[in-house]
Amino acid sequence: MEAHHGAQLFRQPGEKDTAVERTVSQTTSQASDQRRTLWQNVKKYHKVTWVTFGLTSAILMYGYDNVVVGTVSGMPAFQRDFGVLLDNESILPSNWLALWNVSSPLGAMIGSLFGGWFQDRVGRRFSLALCSFVSALAVAIMFVSYIPSSADARRALFLVGRFGQGCCIGAAMAATQTYLSEVLPAVLRGSGMALFPVFTLIGQLMGALVIYGNLKKQRGYVVVFGSQWPFSFVPIFVAYFIPDSPAWFVRKRRMDDALRAQERLDPTGTDTKAVVDKIAADIEHEEATQGQATFKGCFSAANVRRTMIVLWVNSLQAVWGLPLMAKASYFMQIVGLDAKRSTLFLILGIVLGLLANVASIWVLARVGRRKLILSTLSVAAGLWLSVGIANCFQGMSVIWYVVPQQSIPTCSIANKVIRWTGVSMMLTIIICGVGVWPASFAVAAETSSLQLRAKTQGMGWAVNAFSVAASGIALPYIFNPDAGNLRGKVGFTYVGTCILGVLISWLLVPEMKGRTVAEIDRMFGLGLKTQGFRSFRDDRV
Repeated sequence: MEAHHGAQLFRQPGEKDTAVERTVSQTTSQASDQRRTLWQNVKKYHKVTWVTFGLTSAILMYGYDNVVVGTVSGMPAFQRDFGVLLDNESILPSNWLALWNVSSPLGAMIGSLFGGWFQDRVGRRFSLALCSFVSALAVAIMFVSYIPSSADARRALFLVGRFGQGCCIGAAMAATQTYLSEVLPAVLRGSGMALFPVFTLIGQLMGALVIYGNLKKQRGYVVVFGSQWPFSFVPIFVAYFIPDSPAWFVRKRRMDDALRAQERLDPTGTDTKAVVDKIAADIEHEEATQGQATFKGCFSAANVRRTMIVLWVNSLQAVWGLPLMAKASYFMQIVGLDAKRSTLFLILGIVLGLLANVASIWVLARVGRRKLILSTLSVAAGLWLSVGIANCFQGMSVIWYVVPQQSIPTCSIANKVIRWTGVSMMLTIIICGVGVWPASFAVAAETSSLQLRAKTQGMGWAVNAFSVAASGIALPYIFNPDAGNLRGKVGFTYVGTCILGVLISWLLVPEMKGRTVAEIDRMFGLGLKTQGFRSFRDDRV
C-alpha cells in the first residue's frame, strides 16, 4: 500500500490523534523519566532491560569470535599445521596471513550491508537468529580445517570459515543495534548502547583467556574453535524468546503483532495502544516526507545529513586509536617493553577499558553525547601528544646527583619513556572508554529515521569494519622498524586524527540525548544547525 494511505491503516474511524496531543503526552512522560535516576528507570523498564541484556549475547559473540580468529595465528600448534618451515621454525606464509587478516573485516562489511537489507525483509529477530546459526556453521568449517592433508587446502578452508563468520557477525551486530535502538526508551538509549563496548571487551577477555589456556596443547586451536559454538547458539535461544521490534511490525502493517510485541516490552500499566499509535504516527510521517526505505533513500536530500553522521561516528574508534590498542602487546615491544610485560599490558588495557565502559553506562545517562565526544577526543589528543614528545627522547640517558658527594646514579630515559607511553595509552583507553567510544554507539543508534534505521546501521557497521581494518593494516607501516620506523612517535599521528575528529564532530554531531523519534525527525526536518539541537523546544506544544 502507498505511504500516503498511512492514516487509514494506523487509526480506526473516529479516532483523534493530533500532533499536538501526541507531543504533549510524550513530553510529559519524557520529563517524568528524566527526573528519575538510572536505576529507577531500569526498574520501570525492567522488561526492556532484560531483553537488552539477553541481546548482549550477540555482542559477546562478536568480541569473543573476533579475538579468537584474530589471535589464533599466534598459537604454535596452528603455526605448525598451517605454516611452513623456515630455518627449522614454523611460520605462516605472508600471503595467507594477509588474506586471513583482511577476510574478517571484509566479510563484516559485506554482512553488515546485506544485514541492513535482510532484516527489513524478515525482521530483526529472525535475522539475528539466522546469522548466528550460519556463524555456527562457519565455526564448524574452521573446526575441521586441520583435516585436509594439503597445507593449502587447510589454509583455504580456514579462510572460507573466517570470511563466512565475518559476514554473519556483521549482519548480526547490525540487527542487534537496530533492534535495541527501536525498543529502548529515550532515557535508557545511551546506557543501553554503552553495553556494546562493555560486552565486546568481556568477549575479548574471555577469548584471550581461552587461547592462553590452550597455547601448549596438541592442536589446542581446535579446542579454541569449538569454544565459539556456545557464543553462536545463545543468540538463537534469545531470539526465540524475545518479541520482534514493534516498529518493524508497524512498517509491515501488522498492527496486531505490533501491539502484542509492545505489550511484552512496556511497563505494567502502560497504554500500549497509545505507544504503538505514536510509533505508527512517526513512521507515517517519515514515509510521507522521505519516501521508500532504500539504500538510495539514505542519501536523499532529507536523509543524507543523518546518514553521514552515522557513518562518521562509526569511524571514531579508528580516530581515537582503538586499532593501536588492539596491537598494544606488539606495539609496546617495538617501543622497548619485553614480551611478558607487553602481554600483561594488553590484558591490563582490556580490563581498564572494560571498567571505563561499565562506568559509561551511568555517565551516558547523565551527560550529553556531543559533550562526551568532544571533550574525551580533546583529552586523547593531549595524551597522544605527550606520547609522541616522550618518544622523541627515546635512547637518551641522563645522570644527576641525588645527594652531593654520594654515588651518582644513572637513569635511562628510555625506561621512563616506555613507562609513560604505557601509562598514557592506559589513560587514553580509560578516557575514551567512558566517553567517545560508547557515545558513538548512542549517536549511531538514534540519528537515523525509523524506516531507514536497519539500512543505515548496516552501512555504519560496514564503515566501522573498513576503518578499523584500514588503520590496522596501515599502522605497522607507520611504526614498524622496517617501514616508517616511527615507533612511539606514532602518537603524533593520533594527535592529528583526534584534532580532526574534534573539528568534524563539532560541525557534524548534534546533541540528541533524551530526544524521542518525533523530536529528532522534526529537528532534522527543520534543518537546525548542529549547535541548535540542544536548546530546541517543539513549538507545537
